[in-house]
Amino acid sequence: MCKIDIVIVAGLLCAAISGCKPSYDHKEAELYIRDSEKEWAESVANGDVTVIQRILAEDFVGVDPKGQLYDKAKMVSETADAQKYFASNHLDNVKIRFYGNTAIAQGSESWERRGGERGRFVWTDTWLRRTGQWQIVAAEDLIAPQPTASPAP
Repeated sequence: MCKIDIVIVAGLLCAAISGCKPSYDHKEAELYIRDSEKEWAESVANGDVTVIQRILAEDFVGVDPKGQLYDKAKMVSETADAQKYFASNHLDNVKIRFYGNTAIAQGSESWERRGGERGRFVWTDTWLRRTGQWQIVAAEDLIAPQPTASPAP
């Protein structure tokens, strides 16, 4: 079982078996995570590394669309250079589920590169609340096809 699975299982066990109640405001946490996901998406085009520094845990590990692992330092470095490659990147949607002090955020983003190429990221982020702060400990991203308009009947 990998480290991330253990974190999720621990959160589920805490919530389901021992009946522990989180010591945070659920709606406030959901708003924070939603806003942070939006800011992370936008940072891909605006190069704002402060977002990455705030929301990624020091022990963060991500999987990029090519299947390569990356850490917080690499994400900060790549975000600083992002403006060279991306004209825009916007959050389309996000669904957030809570399991005690763990939250799973799944969503998508639409992007456009400087050369005009358009695409969509689909991702899952695992958030963990430690010492009163929500941070992402794991992420998995993939590039998905752009949705196409349905043909007229």
